Amino acid sequence: MTGHPTNLFVLTGAGVSAESGLGTFRDRGGIWARFDPMKLATPEAYAADADTVLDFYDHRRRGVVAAEPNAAHRALARAEAWIAARGGRLFLCTQNVDDLHERAGSRAVTHMHGELLKARCCACGSVTPWRADLSRTDRCPACFTLGRMRPDVVWFGEMPMHLDAIEAALAEANLFVAVGTSGAVYPAAGYVRQARALGIPTCEVNLEPSDNAAAFDDARYGPASAVLPRYLAELGL
Repeated sequence: MTGHPTNLFVLTGAGVSAESGLGTFRDRGGIWARFDPMKLATPEAYAADADTVLDFYDHRRRGVVAAEPNAAHRALARAEAWIAARGGRLFLCTQNVDDLHERAGSRAVTHMHGELLKARCCACGSVTPWRADLSRTDRCPACFTLGRMRPDVVWFGEMPMHLDAIEAALAEANLFVAVGTSGAVYPAAGYVRQARALGIPTCEVNLEPSDNAAAFDDARYGPASAVLPRYLAELGL
């Protein structure tokens, strides 16, 4: 594309946080290669064995709290500020449940798969910031129900969050960029084809080609912390 993007849609996946020490999911050696998601990341697993599910997410939550944003997170925060100062918008849609984008300085982050540092009450539906371990001895701060708190993340079989807002932002974009995504998880993996159908230029920034790499107009490959800042600089951001 020519000129600066005024409405940039960025989709991020686990690869953008991998260099901060957080594991990816579908890569060789990723989380779902080592653990059975059907036993740890479904409503049925939680109903059958809440303690095991909560322990798994406690471990992941501690990892998120200990992690630090990397240069890719910071580059997106700078680009958001640059575009906003000129009357445009960077819509940051992430599949990640960590808060590294926010800690890097991004002000508006749409978490389509939820947030690990929040807990949701299965009794009343209220969502509460939650950085500590989560157990069945915890009460909901809103309704005081005992033992019904779960991570506020999207499990297999559940609907991703904020889909209407994501679709609306994609329709308004003049550049679509996917960073660190596997291209295997829908509906996120389908956004590149939606963008192309709308005539929006697309680019993949990834360590290696994703499952849907052929759908992109352009690509930059290598570690996100090095490749993404360089690509955004090419765009003048």
